[in-house]
Amino acid sequence: MDYSPSNDGWTIRGIVHHIVDGDDLWKTCIKIALDNEQAEFTFQWYWAHPQTAWAKYWNCEKRSIEISLALLKANSNHIIQLFENVQDGWSKSVWFRKSDGEIELVTVGAVVQIQADHVVHHVKRISAVLQEISG
Repeated sequence: MDYSPSNDGWTIRGIVHHIVDGDDLWKTCIKIALDNEQAEFTFQWYWAHPQTAWAKYWNCEKRSIEISLALLKANSNHIIQLFENVQDGWSKSVWFRKSDGEIELVTVGAVVQIQADHVVHHVKRISAVLQEISG
């Protein structure tokens, strides 16, 4: 969990926390869109620091992953339950302000796809770290 990859990348522990933290942040966006499609959502506060700084602030390299994985499972089940009970939830949208200040309308379905792609990307990174460990 704590092997430091040769390219100075994150440990597996750090990647897991990053995935879960990102999922938790985007959950708020989804919930806003399901209730108030005219709302704006932004990560301006998050983009104020590089992701490596947040990992340090949140002590990702020291925390156990079990609680984060439980949060990921709980959030996933929570969002699934919302989709089962909110009509047309997948197609609802929110105004998303990007880091460059541009604003665009983003559907809940697109947010879910962004998160799914993010997880796949990092799972591949975890696989690469495991391959490096095994030689």
